[in-house]
Amino acid sequence: MKEASYYKKLKNGNVQCFLCPKKCVIEKDSYGFCNARKNIDGKLYSAVYSNPCAVHIDPIEKKPLYHFMPGEKALSIGTIGCNLECKHCQNWTMSRAKPEGIVTQKISPEEIIEIAVEKGCGIISYTYNEPTVFFEYMLDCAKIAKKKGLKNTIVSNGFINEEPLKELCKYIDGANVDLKSFNNKFYKDICSAWLEPVLESLKILKQKNVWLEITNLIIPTLNDNIKEIGKMCIWIKENLGADVPLHFTGFYPCYKLLDIPKTSPEILKKARKIALKTGIKHSYVGNVFAAEENNTYCPKCGKLLIERSVFSIIKNNIKNSKCSCGEQIAGVFE
Repeated sequence: MKEASYYKKLKNGNVQCFLCPKKCVIEKDSYGFCNARKNIDGKLYSAVYSNPCAVHIDPIEKKPLYHFMPGEKALSIGTIGCNLECKHCQNWTMSRAKPEGIVTQKISPEEIIEIAVEKGCGIISYTYNEPTVFFEYMLDCAKIAKKKGLKNTIVSNGFINEEPLKELCKYIDGANVDLKSFNNKFYKDICSAWLEPVLESLKILKQKNVWLEITNLIIPTLNDNIKEIGKMCIWIKENLGADVPLHFTGFYPCYKLLDIPKTSPEILKKARKIALKTGIKHSYVGNVFAAEENNTYCPKCGKLLIERSVFSIIKNNIKNSKCSCGEQIAGVFE
């Protein structure tokens, strides 16, 4: 364990965490909402520090990050815990577990970087569960990785307070944020959270020059309203810019939403068309079979730039971050 950042001591041995907008008040010998931070004798500790339960090598496209070092391998790590409780969570066995309830490994930040170098991974990705809840572990890994010339990426729900996010941005190179809906009721009813902090996090990531991509998982009957999707696309373009790639991905029944059908490819492709029509330059479809909608095209001349098959790169025609027509393609390509 390691003493946590961003908390204060209260009376009667309680503590208050300020890492995420929930600002949990935590009694002695208790965990916060995330199950990853514990009050021990009036001090808050990260109960998951150096204790990942998932360490794998993934293609960076799996995050998904399509405009960040295409074809590169990412050493991906995750712990238990999450500061949201999404009813559709695909990794709920990790995200809702407690440290004593799941098998973990003891791997220090130094050892994580050694593994990445040994396996030829140019990227460390903090993913699987919400990396905010293992903030101290992530930050220590990221600092070492940066010194070694490795890139750092996060796959996050964006539900984090401004101060810790700005500290993290000093070491993070790329982020995919799950914008779960453009509806606060959805966030409250389905995710046990609220929308505004996520929108603020997106703005901060963009302002701090962290390469940003957004994923919107479309769940039938819950967040598949076309007008709402259109409003979200307009907000992204106006507040973050047209260069931010937007991924629409398909839902499969899981966890507490077993009675909702999987997302049809048609609604995903329709959402992508709305994004492109809004002026977003790059939009993609995921979690369903989609050939054309999974590729990257030049927004100026329409040339096929990156052809993908699932998470594999078939061809990459981007040279010096440009199309052959001279159009600059936003992203981190080298």
